[in-house]
Amino acid sequence: MRTIFIAELAQLGDDLVTMSRLVETAVSTAGTALLTADLTLAESVIAGDAAIDALEGQIDERCIQILVKQQPVARDLRIVVTALRMTASLERMGDLAQHIAAVARLRYPANAVPGPMVHTFAEMVDAAVRVARRTTTLLETHDLELAAQIEADDDTLDDLHAKTFTSVLEPAWVGAPQEVIDVTLVGRYLERFGDHAVSIARRIVYL
Repeated sequence: MRTIFIAELAQLGDDLVTMSRLVETAVSTAGTALLTADLTLAESVIAGDAAIDALEGQIDERCIQILVKQQPVARDLRIVVTALRMTASLERMGDLAQHIAAVARLRYPANAVPGPMVHTFAEMVDAAVRVARRTTTLLETHDLELAAQIEADDDTLDDLHAKTFTSVLEPAWVGAPQEVIDVTLVGRYLERFGDHAVSIARRIVYL
């Protein structure tokens, strides 16, 4: 029975890694779509979110089955409960990537990011992709140094997010009201993406 339980936990870990890889691809593709006004890429992210949602459901069902059949305690119980919480964070990260892609699609063929802010958002996308990549590796390896790096990348996202507000509030800003809305929304999506990754990192550290 213990051998079966260990195998189920291992499969749970593999599924989390798979889900994280899907999120990593989603945010990278959404970022490219945003910065290049690529409609095809944007639509692929929007369509692909269904796979992330479906995997979340499968992992949650697996966790419930483990709780019911195995009745884990102590560290084993913490692993299963933490997995449930991490799937919620990963699913939300996928949603945020989808939201970014939706903004890119809505503004097509124009670029959703005003010219003066392209560099700032390119840095934000780079930081978000690093966060996603490190989250996947952290789930694979449980290397706690990566958890600290994710926290640092999130700090970068927070700083860049604040910079977007500074830019649109400057007297020199001449963007249209819709550009202010797009900048505010996308900046918030990227900032929240980092927050969810930090939540996952902290749960790994807790384990």
